[in-house]
Amino acid sequence: MINVTQNAEEYLSELIEKKDFDCDIRIFVSEPGTPRAETCLAFCKKDESEPTDAKIKFKKFILFIEEKSLPYLDDAEVNYDKDNFGGQLTIKAPSSRVPKIGEDASLEDKVNFILYDEINPQLASHGGNVHLQEITDDKYAILQFGGGCQGCGMVDVTLKEGIEKTLTEKVPELKGVRDITDHSNNENAYYK
Repeated sequence: MINVTQNAEEYLSELIEKKDFDCDIRIFVSEPGTPRAETCLAFCKKDESEPTDAKIKFKKFILFIEEKSLPYLDDAEVNYDKDNFGGQLTIKAPSSRVPKIGEDASLEDKVNFILYDEINPQLASHGGNVHLQEITDDKYAILQFGGGCQGCGMVDVTLKEGIEKTLTEKVPELKGVRDITDHSNNENAYYK
């Protein structure tokens, strides 16, 4: 679970006391299990926490932990180091970028794992990459291409014959993929 050091607890308590509204703190990981994962702390007004959030009670505040982020915050640490300029709050979450794949993994986690473990290494040879924007309610993966794949003349083949085929074979509950990339900019495209 998350370790909040004494210095961090005191610092966060001081920040909360300076607010002109009642709040606590919420921690979550954006884009968990991917290389782009970021661990975030935010003020959380009384009505902004979710019923599924985990809670750690401190003397002057509650730390709410987003349920989806829990497995990515194993061994995380929130610390505050005082220095001559005031100090610095740091969050170390070594598990935040590690995919959590198992039978109970979410559809988003399964798709991200395949994108970053199998598909992006292949696209990198052409200077390209792809990442998941969202999973729709009807179970389509909405993807965005970057690098040499943006504007590439072969992107439709890559999307349908490579990415969609791989994803739907390995994640059978996924119905398909859709591309939201603006391919009109082909300045860096691998094939023009």
